[in-house]
Amino acid sequence: MINKSFQDHFILLGFSDRPKLEHILFVIVLIFYLITLVGNITIILVSLLDTRLHTPMYYFLTNLSFLDLCFTTSSIPQLLFNLKGPNKTISYLGCAIQLFMFLGLGGTECILLSVMAYDRFIAICKPLHYTVIMHPQICVQLVAMSWGIGLLNSLVMSPITMKLPRCGRCQVKHFLCEMPALIKMACVDTVVMESTVFILSVIIVLVPLSLILISYGYIAQTTVLRIKSVAGRRKAFNTCGSHLTVVSLFYGNIIYIYMQPGNNSSQDQGKFLTLFYNLVTPMLNPLIYTLRNKEEKSALNKLFWKEAGSYDK
Repeated sequence: MINKSFQDHFILLGFSDRPKLEHILFVIVLIFYLITLVGNITIILVSLLDTRLHTPMYYFLTNLSFLDLCFTTSSIPQLLFNLKGPNKTISYLGCAIQLFMFLGLGGTECILLSVMAYDRFIAICKPLHYTVIMHPQICVQLVAMSWGIGLLNSLVMSPITMKLPRCGRCQVKHFLCEMPALIKMACVDTVVMESTVFILSVIIVLVPLSLILISYGYIAQTTVLRIKSVAGRRKAFNTCGSHLTVVSLFYGNIIYIYMQPGNNSSQDQGKFLTLFYNLVTPMLNPLIYTLRNKEEKSALNKLFWKEAGSYDK
C-alpha cells in the first residue's frame, strides 16, 4: 500500500513555508512569464518573416527562443497554480513528464549554446568559408544533434530518478520535480546515483562550456585583439557579447546547482537559482539579443511599422 500510495502523487512544497511571499511571487512570476512568452515568440516571428534574417545565426537563435518557451512552460504554469492556492499536488505522471522535459530541454540548451559559439567562431575567424561550412543541411544536423543529446540524457536519467524507493515520502522540497530534490527524497543510499549525475553533468554541461570558452578564446586571440580600429573591435565584441552574456547566466546557475554536493547548498537558495535560470534567463535572452543586435532591431522596427501602417489604412 505504501509503495502504491507514494506513486499516486507528489506534493511540491515550493515556497509554502512563506505564505506572504507566495502572493508576491505569483504576481512577479506571472509578469515575467508573460514577458518571456511575448519576447521569445516575437524573436521567432521576426526571424521567420524577415528574409534578411534567414541565416545560420538567426536559425539557431530561433531554435533557442523555441527551446526557452518549452523550457519555461515545462514548470512555470504548475508553479503559478501552486502559488495561487493551497493545493500543491502534482500527479506521479505529471511529475515524471515535468522531470523529463526539464532535463531534456536543459540539456538541449547546453549543447545548442555551444553550437551557437561554433557558428560565431566560423563567422569571425573564417568569414570567407562561412557559407560553405555553415550551409543549411549542417545547421539542421547541428540542431538535431542538440535535441538528440538532450533528450537521450533525459531518457536515461528520468526513469532512474523516478524509480528510486522513497518509502512513502511524497513531499518534494522544491517548486518543481527537479532531479536533485527527488534524489534527496530517496530512502536508500544514492551515492552511485549522485556519481552518475555528476558524470553526466560533466558531459552535458562542462564539455559544451569548455568548447564555448575555447571558441571565444581563439576568437579573441586570433581575430579581435589584432583589429587595430576601436570601431572594429567594438563590432566584434558586440557580435559575441550577446551570446557570452546568455552563456554566463545559463551555465552559472546550472553549475552551482548540479555540480556540487546537494547537502552543501541552501534549499531556499537552490529554489531561487532554479527559478532564475528557468524563468529570468529565458526572459532576458530576447532582450539581450535584440538590444545588442542592429539587424534584429531593424527587423523589429520594420515589422511593427508595417503592422502600424496596415492599421492606418
